[in-house]
Amino acid sequence: MGEHLIKMPDVGEGIAEAELVEWHVKVGDLVREDALLAAVMTDKATVEIPSPVDGEVLWLGADIGDVVAIGSPLIRLKTGDEDGVASGHDTSDKAPEAPSRPKDIEAQADGAVKTSDAVVEKQAREAPQPQPVEVPQSPPVRVHRPSVPRMEGDKPVASPAVRLRAREAGIDLRQVPGTGPAGRITHEDLDAFLTHGPQVAKAQGLVQDTSVQHVKVIGLRRKIAEKMAVAKSRIPHITYVEEVDVTALEDLRTTLNATKRADRPKLTLLPFLMRAMVKAIADQPHLNAIYDDEAGVVHQHGGVHIGIATQTGSGLMVPIVRHAEARDIWDCATELTRLSEAAKAGLATREELSGSTITITSLGAMGGIVTTPVINYPEVAIIGVNKIMVRPMWDGSTFIPRKMMNLSSSFDHRIIDGWDAAVFVQRIKTLLETPAMIFVEA
Repeated sequence: MGEHLIKMPDVGEGIAEAELVEWHVKVGDLVREDALLAAVMTDKATVEIPSPVDGEVLWLGADIGDVVAIGSPLIRLKTGDEDGVASGHDTSDKAPEAPSRPKDIEAQADGAVKTSDAVVEKQAREAPQPQPVEVPQSPPVRVHRPSVPRMEGDKPVASPAVRLRAREAGIDLRQVPGTGPAGRITHEDLDAFLTHGPQVAKAQGLVQDTSVQHVKVIGLRRKIAEKMAVAKSRIPHITYVEEVDVTALEDLRTTLNATKRADRPKLTLLPFLMRAMVKAIADQPHLNAIYDDEAGVVHQHGGVHIGIATQTGSGLMVPIVRHAEARDIWDCATELTRLSEAAKAGLATREELSGSTITITSLGAMGGIVTTPVINYPEVAIIGVNKIMVRPMWDGSTFIPRKMMNLSSSFDHRIIDGWDAAVFVQRIKTLLETPAMIFVEA
């Protein structure tokens, strides 16, 4: 028998620490080799830590949300042949110290005699007056009765014993639903309140909910919070909103989807927007940039690496479509689909989630009319897509229905002047409203 210490592993080149986001074991658990022990996060990549040996968890070196340095002690396991840990025996439950005795055949005469079921049955048949045995009684079944709604200002009805117990427990009886006659609060009602809180009262009537949940901000949510705080505190945003007539674009998109090859993905609006952004950036390359505000240097990139803000079950991620300037509509759509699926499945790599030079954010059908996107620091621009709506538009002689969509875009006002921002969005608007121009090479 011995001990095995597991340290925080090296989870990536240049990474000095990682945040513990999930424990899969607790002290006392028996684990097998390769069983998952914990998950840690660096930036937006999650790394799982398996067990290198069989063993019993003796100690856990961090709490969820702690940032642990690489090489620091993380888990201590007891290893060896005891309890089948190293011998390969079933270790799901420890063997009991002694066989449990049936509760319903305990002789009570001297409190020490143990007999088998067969002996007890034989004595019960032969003895004219068998010794009484104690049979544990099942707990009484509590029948739930609808609580009586208590009007505002009504005093709760309860016995002195219930009031004393509530006072000692610090419970305000006005928050406890009563299921007794005339809404009287019983001991069972107090038990239910202590177990479930005030929500048990919602079966009948309306009650106040004074519960408070304390949710620790950890993992990806903490990373998002930190990045948003940095972006808003360090970047003076200017947001420019313009409406775009996408009727012709939607007609073209529908036609292309109906006639596409089977091996091609379904086109959404985003690949068209990506190609329009590439063309607009060719005229204004300083919008495709990273601003190192500490060094006072703008890194203007030739390659257009477009981040796509993607909502996942874990939170917001931004996978990167690299070199959009070298991709056509179909290639943009293919890479966009691949990255979105990887992000939502939690399979996107660190390289796929870093290195963007400009970002698109879209809420699809939930996109609203106007948004105020937060720039993906340290970039200098972000393009926001709002939902498409059919609106009556004046053509000079009458109103006609058109498919309209707003672009809500934000810019770093330290680097991008308002005029430049407007020119950039207007260029994208022109390309989207005349989609054939997207396919025309300069």
